[in-house]
Amino acid sequence: MMSSLARRGRALGAAVALVVGGLALAGCGAAAPEAKFDPDAKVSLDFAFWGNDDRADRYNQLIEAFNEEHPNIQVKTTFSDYPSYWEKRATEAASGSLPDVFQFSDSYLRQYAESGHVLDLSTVKKYIDFSAFDGSLLGTGRLDGTQYSLPTGYSVWANFVNDDLLAQYGVASPEGGSSPAELDDWMAAVTKASGGKVYGGTDYTQRIQGFELELRAHGENLYTQDGKLGFTKKQLKEYWAGGAKLRDGVAVPQQRLEEVSPKSGLGVQLTASEMSWSNFLGGYLADSGAKSISIVAPPAAVEGAKDLYQQGGLQIAIAPNSKHKEAAAMFLDFIVNSEQAGRIFGTTLGFPASSSKLAGTKLEGVDKQVADYIESVSDRIGEAPPVPVVGYGSLEQKFWDLGKEIGLGTVTVDDAVDQFFAEADVVLQ
Repeated sequence: MMSSLARRGRALGAAVALVVGGLALAGCGAAAPEAKFDPDAKVSLDFAFWGNDDRADRYNQLIEAFNEEHPNIQVKTTFSDYPSYWEKRATEAASGSLPDVFQFSDSYLRQYAESGHVLDLSTVKKYIDFSAFDGSLLGTGRLDGTQYSLPTGYSVWANFVNDDLLAQYGVASPEGGSSPAELDDWMAAVTKASGGKVYGGTDYTQRIQGFELELRAHGENLYTQDGKLGFTKKQLKEYWAGGAKLRDGVAVPQQRLEEVSPKSGLGVQLTASEMSWSNFLGGYLADSGAKSISIVAPPAAVEGAKDLYQQGGLQIAIAPNSKHKEAAAMFLDFIVNSEQAGRIFGTTLGFPASSSKLAGTKLEGVDKQVADYIESVSDRIGEAPPVPVVGYGSLEQKFWDLGKEIGLGTVTVDDAVDQFFAEADVVLQ
């Protein structure tokens, strides 16, 4: 019987196939001339994002602030978890019904831009301030010289640790930048100290970002400049096989994580640590109710390697099918550039990418903690990887789904490697 994760992976793959194969047909007919923009006309925009209740509350506050300046523009929101979000966007893209404005990811930049499903922002440049961004961060939303999206901020891969749980079980915080083996031993110590009530962490080999850091530590990347995979089956097999110790009672069992989804193990205090992007701190605190969560550097496969990088992956884009592109551009600009956005979101959408948004951000509390973490790993930050390949978003999700299947015991490492490369062959071609 096919597991729920396998069914989700197949559904996502089918949806992506619609994007890659069928989406090019959209827009083939002659476009009707658009009416002249009236900035005072009453319009309604659809805005979609992935995230949790904390992010939704912040967006609601931002929309209230936006409406103080633009009371005639109504913004309707929807949100979901990350995998469901992209399944929905793929279906909408295939039918030409994407939301006017939507959270975007550089993982999908080639795929959506090359199939014509994100708007060229130069067509609405009158309503967006591009000058507030550093050139390198503008580049995270640019393909072949065209700006398709703008980053809300940037993040760095990090390890989050629940200080409350460590104090409860008398375990010291892990040393940032330790070797993977040393982190594994620390996780085992937490699980043992709690008697299995709390696990040291999750199986971090499920996430493609952990594999990416190991590759970058050896001077390699996930993909090449010419759009091919940058690693071999042998490398992936060794990486997934390396998580066997974690899956043998050290990390939280995958079945337990399925039961608490969509929240994470750290979010429900089932684990004492979890790796993700640095901007997740506010969400983890909100979900877990912990008084203190520390951020430490993730393990380093090679000491002194420049394996970390500034990831401007969380972007905002506009759908080319929007009937209100100018109003959509005004809302996009408010999200990425306004001081109000800096005040409301702080660093939860990444460390502010624009100078104007940063001006409104008070770096105190959680936001200061994120800023301090980014500064603490500055000597480990190297050049950003190549622009993600077409279909990278689906490959990232496939990697995660297969990692979960390995954890559930429904697929072997060898079979998971074969499935990933078979998926890559289809997606990259």
